[in-house]
Amino acid sequence: MWFGESQKLVKKIFTQYEDMKKTEKLCPILLFNEADAIIGKRKSAGSSNTADTENAIQNIILEEMEKFEGILFATTNLVDNMDAAFERRFLFKVKFEQPSIENSAKIWREKLPQLSEKESETLANTFDFSGGEMENIARKCAMEEILTGEKLHFDAIKNLCKSEKWSGEVKGKIGF
Repeated sequence: MWFGESQKLVKKIFTQYEDMKKTEKLCPILLFNEADAIIGKRKSAGSSNTADTENAIQNIILEEMEKFEGILFATTNLVDNMDAAFERRFLFKVKFEQPSIENSAKIWREKLPQLSEKESETLANTFDFSGGEMENIARKCAMEEILTGEKLHFDAIKNLCKSEKWSGEVKGKIGF
């Protein structure tokens, strides 16, 4: 709301972390979830007031990370959007790939125990889903079960899978 207020609030995150470290037995973890929102590529200076404010916030975070003594995790699905200055400051970078087809089949069976081994393998081979997307399907199945009192059959589960991604892309065909 006020000029400079955002920068002060960001600085306060790091100050509060330092204060917390003094009172805790174990080192606390500072987590920036969906960090691409704050550690994305910097904008051209002077292009707009908003861009200048965002750059100022990023500069504060960079300065704080430079002297940071603790544990900081940052998560993102948009690694390519990360500013190189931030990337340099992360000691470890871990990329989580999509689960293998074998692991996807196991996840399907874990999330939806009513699936046969063949059905879970069919879903794993057909849909390139993350564990989170499989969890979404399982939640939708649970909601349907609550509403109808019956577990969904395989065809209904396949239809939920087809509409899970915006693109509706399917790796292969199901059936003959």
